[in-house]
Amino acid sequence: MMKQFLILFVLVVSALSLKAQPLAIGSVAPDFSLKNIDGTTVSLSDYASEKGVMVIFSCNPCPYVQAYEDRMIALHNEFASQGVPVVLINSNDPVQQPADSFEEMKKRAAEKNYPFPYLVDEEQKVYPAYGATRTPEIFLLENKGDGKFVVVYTGTVDDNYQDAAAVTVPYAANAVRALLSGNKPDPATTVAIGCGIKAKK
Repeated sequence: MMKQFLILFVLVVSALSLKAQPLAIGSVAPDFSLKNIDGTTVSLSDYASEKGVMVIFSCNPCPYVQAYEDRMIALHNEFASQGVPVVLINSNDPVQQPADSFEEMKKRAAEKNYPFPYLVDEEQKVYPAYGATRTPEIFLLENKGDGKFVVVYTGTVDDNYQDAAAVTVPYAANAVRALLSGNKPDPATTVAIGCGIKAKK
């Protein structure tokens, strides 16, 4: 009986782990159409003329997001002009996390002068479609044409969230440079370090 219980327990844990995995490298990224803080609707398909997109699941109060915020802005400022802009998506339930209400999103974007869209995943359909579990969590998508965006990197910004000056491996920037040069990012996946996305109860 105990053996059967242990087997069942392992299967359940494995299933939960698989469910929480980010989209596999090479997967076609699901399209989305979400409300931006300026009231417009932004879709992945709007970026058909770009070489790629950095979709970052983010939020307002998470200390990891706040530690990485300036670096995420820097990623956009460096690479948007080269055809790989940043798009932020906030999937947190504002009931559980009032600091992530739409009004608070607008305030935060204004305070930090966000140069990119900050979208609200109000129905919480986008983050599970991507397999995102953390904030911040990056999905670098390469535009393959014909409306197809393919995942080429998932994970974190770099190897030191605490101190930007002490970073030794800028994973996300290296991944974008690889994409732009026609190469595959290496590593293609890293572990996203951050706060758990707050799902609606």
